[in-house]
Amino acid sequence: MHLSPGRSAVSQHPSPDEAPPARTGLLWLTGILLVIPMLALIPVGWYSKQDPKLGAFPFFVWYQMLWVFLTAGFTWAAYLVVQKARPHRPMEPVGRHATKEGDA
Repeated sequence: MHLSPGRSAVSQHPSPDEAPPARTGLLWLTGILLVIPMLALIPVGWYSKQDPKLGAFPFFVWYQMLWVFLTAGFTWAAYLVVQKARPHRPMEPVGRHATKEGDA
């Protein structure tokens, strides 16, 4: 078996105890999705006004209520992106954490 310098035969086989590496570009997207609602709500001076009204509700109230639902959507989208960014990790114990049927 020929190995390049700095690589061992062990490092070529992934450990069943470790998750595969995450895709960092998608994790950045997740961060952006979670920051958008904060950027929309932190500067209160942008939306601290009466008009335009939505029925009896001033802009200040309905803008914040709209962002309750938008934030839920952004959080859900971020969750889906994280699921895509981090490959599946088996739930069953594998390797040194596995127990035999006689153990318990």
